[in-house]
Amino acid sequence: MTIKLKKCTHEDLQTLQEISIETFNDTFKDQNSPENMNAYLERAFNLKQLEKELSNMSSEFFFVYFHNEMAGYLKVNTNEAQSEEMGKESFEIERIYIKNKFQKHGLGKYLLNQAMEIAMDRKKKKIWLGVWEKNENAIAFYKKMGFVQTGAHSFYMGDEEQTDLIMTKTLL
Repeated sequence: MTIKLKKCTHEDLQTLQEISIETFNDTFKDQNSPENMNAYLERAFNLKQLEKELSNMSSEFFFVYFHNEMAGYLKVNTNEAQSEEMGKESFEIERIYIKNKFQKHGLGKYLLNQAMEIAMDRKKKKIWLGVWEKNENAIAFYKKMGFVQTGAHSFYMGDEEQTDLIMTKTLL
């Protein structure tokens, strides 16, 4: 099994937008109205927004390739780039997005492990993420990987307020 990780640059902006829209839409379109989905996709994944995120020195994006095909990506944040105030000792996994056809190949676990390695290299003590309360498969996966629920926060899908569970793991 060939899995490779590549850090995203500004030259990857268009590709990042395409994979963001594809993976988010495929994952959540059946549980949300088309209006709210479109509003979210336009706000979160427009080129200006993604360029701003890519330019933030406290955020990093990584593409994952499976047998030389782009399969998904990882976004991680430190310091003020974290989507919640968690402090300097914390490291956020904001996105692990895998294309449908590449799911069930261990890529989510691979990206999670990569994120934990990056966090430990940076001497972070906690790693955390937000996951939609209705995404039972993801919640079960994160629990299996040693994360525990430590809180919750609001996530807006268009004009609908949803709840993301905050799950945290202490790093050794």
